[in-house]
Amino acid sequence: MVTDDEGRILLQRRRDNDLWALPGGGMEMTDSLPGAAVREVKEETGLDVEITGLVGTYTDPRHVIAYTDGEVRRQFNVCFTARVVGGQLAISDESTDLRFIHPDEMSDLPMHHTQQLRLQHFLECRKRPYLG
Repeated sequence: MVTDDEGRILLQRRRDNDLWALPGGGMEMTDSLPGAAVREVKEETGLDVEITGLVGTYTDPRHVIAYTDGEVRRQFNVCFTARVVGGQLAISDESTDLRFIHPDEMSDLPMHHTQQLRLQHFLECRKRPYLG
């Protein structure tokens, strides 16, 4: 959940499904959880970020992802908050668009319900992370 000084949230339009989503991805063997988030944001957006907090942990047994290469996974997600500390916004091969978007402008964007839930929890400014 990368935000700018105006309270806008960084979203990417994914090339694989044409939906808007938060930047993210899988861990590598040498990653810590926050390190994976920092690396994935850099790879997908060109921005260097610093982790500032935790929105929550997310699992949904009904959310199964089947990739074009035949791999099938059940998703889990650790959603952090972050701020930009450097880099240049740049579209990667995983997305077709990148934008900082004001929360009031997100309702019309095509987005998976799991992304909407994370955004909702962030915008609620919860005192404790969501554990689900």
